[in-house]
Amino acid sequence: MADYGSLVEGTDPRLSVEIIDPAGGAAGTTALRPVLLLHGFASSAQLNWHDSGWITALTAAGRRIITVDLPGHGGSAAPEDLDSYRPSRIRADLLQVLQDAGVSPLADDDPASGLDVVGYSLGSRLAWEFGATQPELVHRMVLGGPGSGDPLADFDLDAAREAAAGGAPVADPRTAELLRMAQLVPQNNLAALFRMIEAIKEEPFSPAAAVPSMPLLLVAGERDDLAATAPKLAALSGQAELVSLPARTHTNAITSRAFKNAAVEFLAGE
Repeated sequence: MADYGSLVEGTDPRLSVEIIDPAGGAAGTTALRPVLLLHGFASSAQLNWHDSGWITALTAAGRRIITVDLPGHGGSAAPEDLDSYRPSRIRADLLQVLQDAGVSPLADDDPASGLDVVGYSLGSRLAWEFGATQPELVHRMVLGGPGSGDPLADFDLDAAREAAAGGAPVADPRTAELLRMAQLVPQNNLAALFRMIEAIKEEPFSPAAAVPSMPLLLVAGERDDLAATAPKLAALSGQAELVSLPARTHTNAITSRAFKNAAVEFLAGE
């Protein structure tokens, strides 16, 4: 693991970053572009990508991996300031991470140039915006559990804070489910997660404001209510493939072998 300072913003975001070379490849060398993995809310690179087999699947396909724990998640710092959690700030910090990792702009004659991105849930929202604002870097993207809405912007923060402090249960079912997910991981820092929600409320997801220009693969469990609006994202893109995972939910779609296989195949495209 490494901590990457941010020259873009001028302060150190203390993000936990891991760079993993492809299976059988020499350290730091690969003939294929790297893949940036962005995890979901209240999760981490360990939970979303290592434990569910994504790292193994992608490195076996010859891909170099860059994982980042979002602020307040996993091994990253949990700053007190709200600005560190804003999606716009996170995108700037991601750009710095990629520059530090040696990612170069896309070049037609260089299959190792640029990068691909795989995001899940909140990571899909961040990937959508990053791809839209950095088309010179991003070749293809896989977005898991995506939707055109913003459940974190709609989150009942006051009720969740009261419930977390031992008060009345949360009445809003979606807020209650997100809070339950956040509390499932014992090491989660609820105060930091609440700061992230507060920051997202100030910068809610507006997918039509900036649309990625590269090919997209949108993948969701057929029982994932949070991703029910994925077709709206596909329509905005105009060059997105949709894959539905039978019987999967927002919680367990990430572990699907079919999801991983579809992603590896899609990212191998020109």
